Amino acid sequence: MDIKVKAAGLSVASNIALTAGKLVVGSIIGSVSVISEAIHSANDLLASFIALWAVRKSAQPPDQEHPYGHGKVENIAGTIEAVLIFIAAVFIISESIEKIRQGGEILEPGWGMLVMAVSAGLNFMVSSYLLKVGKEQDSVALEADGVHLRTDVYTSLGVMAGLGLIQLSGYWILDPIIAILVALLIVKAAFDLLQKAFLPLLDTAADAETMDTVTEVLEDLKGEFIEYHDLRSRKAGRDVHIDMHLVVQAQMSIEEAHDLCDTIESRIQERLNYSHVLIHVEPE
Repeated sequence: MDIKVKAAGLSVASNIALTAGKLVVGSIIGSVSVISEAIHSANDLLASFIALWAVRKSAQPPDQEHPYGHGKVENIAGTIEAVLIFIAAVFIISESIEKIRQGGEILEPGWGMLVMAVSAGLNFMVSSYLLKVGKEQDSVALEADGVHLRTDVYTSLGVMAGLGLIQLSGYWILDPIIAILVALLIVKAAFDLLQKAFLPLLDTAADAETMDTVTEVLEDLKGEFIEYHDLRSRKAGRDVHIDMHLVVQAQMSIEEAHDLCDTIESRIQERLNYSHVLIHVEPE
């Protein structure tokens, strides 16, 4: 099984368990902050299914309809995840305001603290794995899912601390207030994720480190050609597409120019995984 698919499948399994656990406990003890975390986990579950679909789809080879591959599917998935996080935050804030208006009490906060502790621990392990695989495989979808779950770690710890304060002080009003704070943290994570996932859909250039690598390869071979210009790049999921114009000596044969281009392409691809290089040769 592909490591990206395995990581996405693990995220789905953990979110199913956490959503069910939080929803049951939150409903029993009447805690809107725990129920808001259940909603967050249900949101994570949907996002995990999207990530699983995205990594499977993006791994498919180019075809007639998609000659440049399916890499941008991961960016689309990440953008959808960010929108889902925003929606979950709005729902949590709405439910919290309603709880403040209606009033209420928390029964057995200890059970809520326990499920939050379990949630934080499990999500930390799964998110660490997703972020590691996402970085190694340059997978926007997995990184988005990892960020999604890492947010859950912090919010779960916040809810757990809030339930502890409620148990000590008896002030139930802390419950919806904590839920609103959780929602604001979720909004921040969604905004950061949206920037990372959406911008490549606009054919944003590769990062400076990637372009520095390309420049270093060209500088190492500068004695083989006169100059290069119109160096461009764009990201599509984990793939980076690079193209340039290469000016060579007028007397260079087609075979020599072809071999030079092959050398440049292979050296760039050795240093940049999932890179695709296109060179337009021009005589001096």
